[in-house]
Amino acid sequence: MPYGTPNHGRICHVLQESLLSSASGYSNYRGILNWCVVMLVLCNARLFLENLIKYGILVDPIQVVSLFLKDPYNWPASCLIIETTGTFLYLVNLTTLLFFPSATVLMLTSITPVGGAFALCVYTILFMKLYSYKDVNMWCREIRHTKARPSVAQSNGSAVHAHVSYPGNLTHRDIYYFVFAPTLCYELNFPRSPRIRKSFLLRRLFEMLFFIQLQIGLVQQWMVPTIQNSMKPFQDMDFSRMIERMLKLAVPNHLIWLIFFYWFFHSSMNFVAELMRFGDREFYQDWWNSETVTYFWSNWNIPVHKWCLRHFYKPLMGRGVNKWVAQTAIFLVSAFFHEYLVSVPLKMFRLWAFMGMMSQIPLAWFVGRFLRGNYGNAAVWISLIIGQPIAVLMYVHDFYVLHYVSQS
Repeated sequence: MPYGTPNHGRICHVLQESLLSSASGYSNYRGILNWCVVMLVLCNARLFLENLIKYGILVDPIQVVSLFLKDPYNWPASCLIIETTGTFLYLVNLTTLLFFPSATVLMLTSITPVGGAFALCVYTILFMKLYSYKDVNMWCREIRHTKARPSVAQSNGSAVHAHVSYPGNLTHRDIYYFVFAPTLCYELNFPRSPRIRKSFLLRRLFEMLFFIQLQIGLVQQWMVPTIQNSMKPFQDMDFSRMIERMLKLAVPNHLIWLIFFYWFFHSSMNFVAELMRFGDREFYQDWWNSETVTYFWSNWNIPVHKWCLRHFYKPLMGRGVNKWVAQTAIFLVSAFFHEYLVSVPLKMFRLWAFMGMMSQIPLAWFVGRFLRGNYGNAAVWISLIIGQPIAVLMYVHDFYVLHYVSQS
């Protein structure tokens, strides 16, 4: 179907359950087994390195021969061996959404890094939502295949859900429903669930409260001491200790990341979706079975993936841009937002997050070209488990040097 047709890439929501819900019927957890193997290897690798640093190299293959020879170092004889104004105003509005909050975070000393990151996340989400809202209504104006009256058709936030057509969607109720809905892609008619399941809502609420407390406890009890003990090896440039600290940090960091994924993408987003009777619950796919890096990035965060595909990738392809160039452009935009959400709250610019995202391009090429099946899946898990602690240690080290060492 050509890009300019009305339905091409426009409808991206259907009524469906999240993958980890029992009602979805999903049962393919092969990637989880590979993750267990990778975690087992990494845990033992850290213990091995810790033992090596503490005791040195004690392995001596010749000593094994002493079980059979009295003097293993004295071998026997060898003979015994074998739009313009509107577009301008929208650009001003969207630019303000990105740069005004960041300027505020940078100028005010009372804003903490965590508070700044949370505020910038909210404004980034709002930026992406309003960009989608602008695009969809622009498509509707260009196509204008149907006409509706606001008084007849009911918008997304209404109690009665009739089919709405442009410009009947241009109401405050409609845009506010979209702003709070767990999606980044706007539609005139979202799929709606028939009712609010109170037991489902309470389970998700309990998970939200429990897992957020668990994450905080793990960070305070496990990660913070490890990070504090990692500063001296970085200052002394003790590479063996640096690697040992990184591997030690990898396990709690990865565990917290997995808990965060479940807390945010399953518990929290399903809670909001159930509360708003939002029908499309596909917030993630089976990224744990990823055999390529590109499959992981396409399936672990479905709302962002849909937004990038609908509002960035397909428009570029529709303008004749090369597929590889379009994919690289998406990674560039993603790298910018990763760095934006880390460097601005920390008030220092080191580009570790940006380089980490851009390194996914050669990594994706290598894994897709040379690794297949379980090997590719293991490579994806290793990149997730090892990559994040490296970035965490880089930023924490630079933050420590900038705010504590330089002041002393």
